[in-house]
Amino acid sequence: MSEHSIEKVAEPVINSLPTFAYLYGKPTATGLLRSQKSDFKVFEKLPFLPCGEGEHLFIHIRKTGANTAFVAKQLAQYFSIKESLVSYAGLKDRFAVTEQWFGVHVPGKQVFDLSDLNIEGVEVLAYKRHNKKLRIGGLEGNRFEITLRKVTDIDELVRRWHVVSKFGVPNYFGEQRFGIEGGNIEKALSLFSGRKVKDKKKRGMYLSAARSLIFNQIISERIKQNNFDTLLNGDVLMLSGTQSVFLAQEINESLKARLLNHDIDITAPMWGAGELMTTSDALTLEQSVAKQQQGFCEGLPRFGLKQERRRTRIVVKEPEIKIKDDVVTLSFFLPAGAYATTIMRELVNYTDMTERVVNDSSNRNSEHGKG
Repeated sequence: MSEHSIEKVAEPVINSLPTFAYLYGKPTATGLLRSQKSDFKVFEKLPFLPCGEGEHLFIHIRKTGANTAFVAKQLAQYFSIKESLVSYAGLKDRFAVTEQWFGVHVPGKQVFDLSDLNIEGVEVLAYKRHNKKLRIGGLEGNRFEITLRKVTDIDELVRRWHVVSKFGVPNYFGEQRFGIEGGNIEKALSLFSGRKVKDKKKRGMYLSAARSLIFNQIISERIKQNNFDTLLNGDVLMLSGTQSVFLAQEINESLKARLLNHDIDITAPMWGAGELMTTSDALTLEQSVAKQQQGFCEGLPRFGLKQERRRTRIVVKEPEIKIKDDVVTLSFFLPAGAYATTIMRELVNYTDMTERVVNDSSNRNSEHGKG
């Protein structure tokens, strides 16, 4: 169904983005996140390497202070092609130092020399042709190196780090998914009320925010009910390392052991058209949250989204910690789709310095009448 034929639906009541429950309680340690760009480093890892031939030129870059969409636009201009012919596996933070791959569709056998590619904040690390397009989500994951400054109660942070490294954290979507002060949720509300959004990327961003809100709230509710890592009758489980799911027909000791050993994970819905896969107690819990967000649950299927499942727990790999005075540097690997800020929120009550910059800028603009 097209956006022009969408009927108005009941609007969810959201005054602001809700606070999602902490698995280990809210941290008492505090610290500053992203005091400088080099405090937040991301290294993208593909599940393959470009083969050396094909219609797509893969470019591995290191960018500092530049967002993914900006770089993609600049690459399109450099190659004199449409922006739609430039692809990437995932969006990366702007206020950070990140290494990621871009794919440029350039049929033929032309040999490129990118020594004259000049994009502010961008350094070309390597480039090579490949026979397949680089698609969203087509990565194994990301390695993060995050530095926290002016950390208080380092002992508590270290204790939490060991617990998080062993048992994992809720697989929440990070706050960036919802926009500044939850702005994408407000835009989704307008979208479901009949407002037309022609920009497909923006529309997709608002729909993703609505889906993510429901998912996060279901996890939060499980934590509140003390069954985040306890199997419920009718849970849908996902095999480790895959997207394969199955219904827990019977809760037995074997399933409990597999959950404890991270061989399987509990899942929650990514909302869309179709029936929930859960049954019994798990279904009741998911329906209770869906009832609170009826407008979103009715609106999302109208945009062609289908019911999917996402694991509710994420476990870090290759965890490392370094401490020097009140500065703590954490390194870890997360699979595609997981948020580093979700790890951080269970460790420390951090202040993201980039948000302060944005807020200060907004206040100055408001004071000078720039809106």
